Amino acid sequence: MSVRPHHADTAQAVAEYALGLGDDALILAQRLGQWIANAPEIEEDIALGNIALDLLGHARGLLSYAGTALGRSEDDLAYFRDEAEFRCRQLFEQPNGDFAQTIARQLIASVYFDQLYRQLTTSADPTLAAIAAKAVKEVDYHLDHSTQWLLRLGLGTEESHRRMQRGLDAMWPFADELFREEPQAAALPGIAADSARMRAAFDALVPTLIEDAGLSVPTTAPARGGGRDGVHSEAFGPLLAEMQVLARAHPGASW
Repeated sequence: MSVRPHHADTAQAVAEYALGLGDDALILAQRLGQWIANAPEIEEDIALGNIALDLLGHARGLLSYAGTALGRSEDDLAYFRDEAEFRCRQLFEQPNGDFAQTIARQLIASVYFDQLYRQLTTSADPTLAAIAAKAVKEVDYHLDHSTQWLLRLGLGTEESHRRMQRGLDAMWPFADELFREEPQAAALPGIAADSARMRAAFDALVPTLIEDAGLSVPTTAPARGGGRDGVHSEAFGPLLAEMQVLARAHPGASW
């Protein structure tokens, strides 16, 4: 997969844009992988593992594409960058918490990815469009999965309702950052997704899903964010250390 023949400045902006998107998918995949053998049902071990693998596939495509312009392989970008070099937005690195908190994070993430990839299928950049065309089919399942669990928990027992509301309240402040326009995207009209359109679609869908589950749309203030600038939450360091420890202990090894 190679960078298309853009102007040099545009190629750099596309690479940085793809890097941020790849980091989003990579870090959420790592978080979801922590549920394997820990989920509340065996079926959920498999479901969350499959979603994580889908996201890892998206990350590989995006990081490989970014790496062709940045002179680094996908493994270099995943395993040999330090915390401040990662560009994932802060929602994706948030701790799993209980299962309801994970579902709240996944609901927000799935709507974001769904809108992102739907727009990118018509990107003027053929590689981004091809990655998105495959990803959007998979994210459709991710969104259905999180929606069904939102309803099941929100309309379930008093305890499941309480936990689902608590999960939404915890994750909601990180939703705003997903739709803040970044400089790379602003410099790529017709190539990058339109953040304002994504936000409008999110606002039209997610509150309705929450209310259909008998829950309240959170009113908590947005978090400061800064993930695209390398600013991360306290939880990110341990996650990154876990993800990178083997590669850094045995650099250049192959299996």
